[in-house]
Amino acid sequence: MKIAVYSGSFNPLHKGHEAIIRFLTQEAGFDLVYLVVTPQNPFKERHSLPAGQGRFDAAVEAVARHPDLKVEVQDIELHMTPPQYTIRTLDALKEREPENDFTLVIGADNLACFSGWRFHERILLEYGVAVYPRKGYHRGYAKARLLRENPNYRITLLDAPLITISSTQIREGEAAGKDMSQWLM
Repeated sequence: MKIAVYSGSFNPLHKGHEAIIRFLTQEAGFDLVYLVVTPQNPFKERHSLPAGQGRFDAAVEAVARHPDLKVEVQDIELHMTPPQYTIRTLDALKEREPENDFTLVIGADNLACFSGWRFHERILLEYGVAVYPRKGYHRGYAKARLLRENPNYRITLLDAPLITISSTQIREGEAAGKDMSQWLM
């Protein structure tokens, strides 16, 4: 089975995430999406997120409201010893399910700094990345730069719609007293 590994804080899970999940399974050829809730992004400040288990539970509830989605919420990183580097997650999934083909899903903002990720070379050679557009980031330049490093890297630029809402915008709107429920998944 061809599985897209879509990892993130999902604080909260929103309509933009849903659109990406639908695109991956309806347009990009993935059989299933593993939504991996990350307890702590190594690039983000510690204690900047609510507890991982709470975000995982909220993601499970959100996904349950959309039974037509081909997605499974995964808590694999919640049980790993920190730091939860992506390569360790991908390797653990491959060890658990050797019959499946895993591809990491990232935004163009992450592709721009991907060479700073732990063992990015292995991720790009063994698993590959599928990159969705993000406002303000030119994926073609980032891909070309990485391919100069190694032309065998597996980088797919998805022709997905540009998502204009973010979890940060939702949290800021809620903090300002706005009703942001129409954006939640």
